Amino acid sequence: MPPLRGTRLRILGRFVSVRAASLQNASLRAGRPIPIVPLMADYHQRIIAPSVLASDWGQLAAEAQRAVEAGADWLHLDVMDGHFVDNISFGPQFVGVVRKAVPDAVLDVHLMIERPDHYLEEFIKAGSSNLTVHVEAQHDVTETLKRTRGAGLGTGLALNPATPIEEVYPFLELCDNILVMTVVPGFGGQAFMEKETMPKIEAVAAEREKRGLNFHIQVDGGIYADTAAIAARHGANNLVSGTGLFKAPDMKAAIEEFRR
Repeated sequence: MPPLRGTRLRILGRFVSVRAASLQNASLRAGRPIPIVPLMADYHQRIIAPSVLASDWGQLAAEAQRAVEAGADWLHLDVMDGHFVDNISFGPQFVGVVRKAVPDAVLDVHLMIERPDHYLEEFIKAGSSNLTVHVEAQHDVTETLKRTRGAGLGTGLALNPATPIEEVYPFLELCDNILVMTVVPGFGGQAFMEKETMPKIEAVAAEREKRGLNFHIQVDGGIYADTAAIAARHGANNLVSGTGLFKAPDMKAAIEEFRR
């Protein structure tokens, strides 16, 4: 195999530079490159990530392809274990099915589970591009983020609406994505918690500037065109939406509206 140093990886029609070590570790699984969230990503770029939780699971492959063809940048997959949140969704095998359906897509996997460290390898093997874990979960956050990054994946850290934003500050240098939950995680269809969460976005954006870092700021929960615009005004660039995109009459038009 030729050396991978300097390789550029195609992600949904764009080429981005990634570390050679990342490619050597995880992005050649299953004999082909797996798109990953690039380190030092451009947070000025608007990322639209439809949440597969709101798709028709009876047509999972077609739904994933529909989202990509409509212009989605990432696909967001919410994993829930019935312990960390009071709901159960899906596991690594489900992620693997989506990976087979859209082999060139960025799969942004959000682990709303009590022990992300215990299941980390399974989600890596399933074809995840980015793994986001919660700061409130029962694990060594630093170690989990280092393991994820060491495997060549993007790293994300999430916090719930009740958690002070300062809880994620010790780990910012290890993160490619900070997810500020804009609803209490566990179920779809909740109202956007603007007053509780927008100050957190502003605060972590300011901290990013202060430290000269370059991570995305993501929001998830109650995100539609109007609330997406609110979040963007406060500094979020990475917008997750389930019902607002998968249930839209025209997903492509909805995605275009989210970009405005």
